Amino acid sequence: MNQDQIVALLAVTVVTGTPLIFAAIGELLAERSGVLNLGVEGMMLVGAVSGFAVAAVTGNPWLAVLGAMAAGGALAAGHALLTVTLGTEQVTTGLSLALFGTGLSAFLGKPFIGIPNPVPFRPVPLPGLAHLPILGPVFFQQDLLVYTSYVFIILAWWWIYRTRPGLHLRACGESPETADAMGVDVTVMRYGAVIVGGALAGLGGGYLSLAYTPAWTENMTAGLGWIAIALVIFSTWNPLRLLGGAYLFGAADALGFRVQLLGVETSSILLRMLPYLFTLVVLVLINAVRRHSPVPRALGRPYFREE
Repeated sequence: MNQDQIVALLAVTVVTGTPLIFAAIGELLAERSGVLNLGVEGMMLVGAVSGFAVAAVTGNPWLAVLGAMAAGGALAAGHALLTVTLGTEQVTTGLSLALFGTGLSAFLGKPFIGIPNPVPFRPVPLPGLAHLPILGPVFFQQDLLVYTSYVFIILAWWWIYRTRPGLHLRACGESPETADAMGVDVTVMRYGAVIVGGALAGLGGGYLSLAYTPAWTENMTAGLGWIAIALVIFSTWNPLRLLGGAYLFGAADALGFRVQLLGVETSSILLRMLPYLFTLVVLVLINAVRRHSPVPRALGRPYFREE
């Protein structure tokens, strides 16, 4: 490949990794609070169909973004009610939520199949930065939601590691009893993290139907929600490492399409498997190298305050 092809591949990598960044940040926040949410796939799908529906009805792309986030947040609120307040088993609840979201999105999306998005997000080159060699076309000739993902990564890292509420969030995930003794309302903190995480998952799904495709098709996430959960482990619960993981997955996905465009004869099924196979290999390597991964110690464990 020549330089232009490499730059184009890297630009597609950024686009492909963007929905993963949104969804994985949301999952990271929830897990940092001690709540495991395996319903990300369902939240992304509901966010995708809700965002597309709002765009089709109102013709306003930013209202569509809010619609996608609201839908994901609403499902997450149900997950929080069941796991935080009622103390249900988090793995089972998350899997049920993923199945529910998949079915609900298919039902709600039937009237919108085959309808093009009237207001898709288009690339908006940033003045000055867009003309930088290599970096400009890759990072600064993207749409506004891609730029938003850059901001969210920085804000998530700053908030988790440089603010008192971020310290409280980490305390809830490590030792909710200690956090409670410090005066932190563990229930409120976990509710907030799960709902915000669901809203970001909805935004990740919304990006697919509002910018990446842009259209609505059933099961359009194609397992990206599960990859987002794996990326949280890959990043060892650090937003900056998460950014690299999302782009690595995006590169694997983009490379498959690029191989087809170059005329290399290989199985299309194998190419579609490449990103997921890559993710599994990375997780196995991480497990082999880091046997003591910094998993939040209270992850998956409900907490009820003793009066």
